[in-house]
Amino acid sequence: MAAVSPASRALRVLTLLQDHPGITADRLAEQLGVTPRAARRYVAILRDADVPVESVRGPYGGYRLGRGVRLPPLVFTATEALGLVMAVLDGNHPVDDDGPVGAAIGKLIRALPEPVGRPAATVRHHTATAPARIPRPDPARTITLATAVAHHRRVRLAYRSQAGKEWREDVDPWAVVVRHGLWYLLCHSHRADAVRTYRVDRISAVEESEQTFTPPAGLDPVPLLETHLGSGREFETRVLFTAPHAEVARHVTPPMGRLEPVDDGHCLLTGSTSNPAMVAGEWLSAIPHPFRVEGGPELRAAVDALAERLADAVAETPPGRTLD
Repeated sequence: MAAVSPASRALRVLTLLQDHPGITADRLAEQLGVTPRAARRYVAILRDADVPVESVRGPYGGYRLGRGVRLPPLVFTATEALGLVMAVLDGNHPVDDDGPVGAAIGKLIRALPEPVGRPAATVRHHTATAPARIPRPDPARTITLATAVAHHRRVRLAYRSQAGKEWREDVDPWAVVVRHGLWYLLCHSHRADAVRTYRVDRISAVEESEQTFTPPAGLDPVPLLETHLGSGREFETRVLFTAPHAEVARHVTPPMGRLEPVDDGHCLLTGSTSNPAMVAGEWLSAIPHPFRVEGGPELRAAVDALAERLADAVAETPPGRTLD
């Protein structure tokens, strides 16, 4: 479980002070799951940030916010709330004023006491961010998928693969998983009658049905996603490495497929892909062991094209001839 930062707990104290004027240190500690001494330390953090927190001693005493502190209610749209959650999880969403994340952050800053909100506003308006290269899923479609996962309802989705193939199908959505900044739907495909992993940003339409399903018992979505990332794509891949399994396994990730030992000196990588050129140029070329493509004509063609291109790059130019 991830550790909770002191700043997060201090903000939780601020909320408790607003909702329960006169709350005691013991009660704060109980709500936060910490000791009374730690609770008083979080109150001190608020005071250091110029938030007026008053304390009254005695049997009826406690902490309360000073006069003049008014925290306006926050009213988020569903899209803004989800956009904020997505930004926290993958860190790749823009915070411009017109977008859902920017709007949500603006409301948060305006809701804070001026001394607390001023630094956040300064950082927001005077910090530049490079455009994210990771594609972002549509918040509305992500809401629909997450709701279907929660309610165990089948959905009909439209999908476009990396190779450009498009189709519609009914799936039982088991989980939405964020992996290295990319959002995936882990599901049972009724079209393929198999487990499938789909990139949420490549889902162009999704509709929740009234039909329900029962997810697998003991479902652990992250390792199951890892297991199936390299399956179900359009083009087969079978690559034999003339090196021990333990040596090759250091360079193989789940999206590349499943690596299994053949004997003491060989191992076989089997999987599928929507982009054979990427497998050849980015994955296989980076593995420092000899290999032979045994399956997948598209992958064989991609490796052959890459080899020819690299050979041309180091070929000597005949005298009197220049490269085009």
